[in-house]
Amino acid sequence: MPNLKDIRIRINSVKTTRQVTSAMKMVSAAKFKKAQDDISHIRPYVERLAGIIFDLSQSLEEGVEFEWSKEREPNKILLVTLSSNRGLCGGFNSSVIKETEKVIKTQFHYQFKQGDVDILAIGKQAQKILKSRGYPVLKDYNDLYSDVTFESVKEIANEVMEAYLKGKYDRIVLIYNEFKNAAVQEIRSDQFLPLQLATGEVNTNTVDYIVEPDKVAFIEKVIPEALQTMFYRVVLESLASEHGARMTSMHKATDNATEMLSDLQLVYNKARQGAITTEILEIVGGAEALKK
Repeated sequence: MPNLKDIRIRINSVKTTRQVTSAMKMVSAAKFKKAQDDISHIRPYVERLAGIIFDLSQSLEEGVEFEWSKEREPNKILLVTLSSNRGLCGGFNSSVIKETEKVIKTQFHYQFKQGDVDILAIGKQAQKILKSRGYPVLKDYNDLYSDVTFESVKEIANEVMEAYLKGKYDRIVLIYNEFKNAAVQEIRSDQFLPLQLATGEVNTNTVDYIVEPDKVAFIEKVIPEALQTMFYRVVLESLASEHGARMTSMHKATDNATEMLSDLQLVYNKARQGAITTEILEIVGGAEALKK
């Protein structure tokens, strides 16, 4: 029979854990609401902006090239991984790490063996684990999550874009969790640069835009701003996914703690009942012995 004192210690421990997980769930729920609102606001803007660039590029003459969309031989690769700074968010971080390893092994295995794959980590969890597994994490931006604004994200996007323009990298891939809902996040690995356009492919369904001074100049002007906004969207997708995953994870942990408390209370009651029965038997046995 378990010791009553040990059971009481376990009950108090589980109660404390339940209080912590419940508080974390409430904090994540508050952050999740804001992150969800941010995503719902930026998605239509980014999709429309990308649609305009795509439509205009389709109407250009074949052979027109932009520095952002020139296809190169993928000799030098940069993977940008977005995870979280803290754990306790289910499979959110592990999915990013698994996808990063999968991309390296399936798409860039040769480049990795040649030492031509670099990783830029946004989030301590991916940085720590990927480094421990021997992957080349050259830089991190873990402080970004303390103040996620367009300006702070734009600085990182500009640094990545500049490295591409200077020829330091031939292909840049973003690996992140795309937000679906609080319980569901879809892992994605999207090519960020070179930007994939559809020049020379005429689509009769595209909108006929009036552009000044001309389409080429407009696209050259808009693409850098569009890339910055796309990068910002990816960061917001990851952030909303993190808060949703943590809220769901802490909700499950709170429910499990409540169930465990119920089981422990039942064990405690049985043990206490057994102890009382034993004491009664000892008293009765002592009384009978005195009569003799």
